[in-house]
Amino acid sequence: MIHIISGTFIYQSIKRVFDFMSTPENDFQWQYGTLASTQVSEGAAKVGTFFRSIGHLMGRRIQSTFEVTEYEPNRKYAFKSLSGPLLSHTSYAFELADGSTKISVTTRASVINLLQMDDGVLEKKLKKQLKENLAMLKNILEAR
Repeated sequence: MIHIISGTFIYQSIKRVFDFMSTPENDFQWQYGTLASTQVSEGAAKVGTFFRSIGHLMGRRIQSTFEVTEYEPNRKYAFKSLSGPLLSHTSYAFELADGSTKISVTTRASVINLLQMDDGVLEKKLKKQLKENLAMLKNILEAR
């Protein structure tokens, strides 16, 4: 089992950060390897909403479906994979900290198929990618 914890501070309001991050259609802007992501459930996002993502991981094209497991506006956003090469659960927590938004991220994952790779190698790659994703997110949101 892979377990990754990370975080960052973004000098924007919690609402702006939460709204941007909890909109799947924005994922390709700040997540390396994501080509497209879209909500497939109708209506406003909430617990039980589904979204699909297409991207690349470890040199392979992947498609995954996710279900939102926590949705507390401006506080928490979490989702789990329902399909794809990784069984994963990712959770974002948002809080106000010294005039900025503090984001805490926790991801748990395990390989279920396709990626015939050592968990340690994959964990190292995913940690690096998460760090780069958060840096890109910070750059995008602070430039606005």
